Amino acid sequence: MVHLIYDRRFDINEWFVLGMIFGGLGFIYFLPKKLPELTAAYCFLIGPFLGMIFDHTIAVPPLDLYDVGDEPIYSLFDLLSYTMYAPFGYIFVYFYERFKITGQKKVWYIIIWTIMAILLERFCVIIGVFQYKNGYKIAYSIPVYFFVESLLLFFYLYFFKKKASPSEVKN
Repeated sequence: MVHLIYDRRFDINEWFVLGMIFGGLGFIYFLPKKLPELTAAYCFLIGPFLGMIFDHTIAVPPLDLYDVGDEPIYSLFDLLSYTMYAPFGYIFVYFYERFKITGQKKVWYIIIWTIMAILLERFCVIIGVFQYKNGYKIAYSIPVYFFVESLLLFFYLYFFKKKASPSEVKN
């Protein structure tokens, strides 16, 4: 077993998390308002929710494949790091609607977002937001991101996308 040395100072990984949160929210602030309030609330909550579920599935014993933050124990900044996923849920759905993604393009849309998520995770590993352990490799995150983004889109389409009624189809 490899002994990990954790950085316990407030430094680049904490600044990065804060930057992602405020940068993402700032980006959203300047986007034209396209999503209804309830949909926007879903988008802001689903990212942190799914992040916590998957982190608490594969990043805690018995698997314990990686740590988040500066310590192997759960800390306040670990909780705060989940909020950096909130803008991504909104941006994901926003551009899905903006580009009017349909049919097989949905798969390509999810693949593109998976690639962006992997690149972001790689950067997070480099700056110390995540520390892999117990043989975890970034390639293992690919199916996780693909599944999470598919789930996010499925729930959005199922619960929030307006379905045409039979009378609307006839007209």
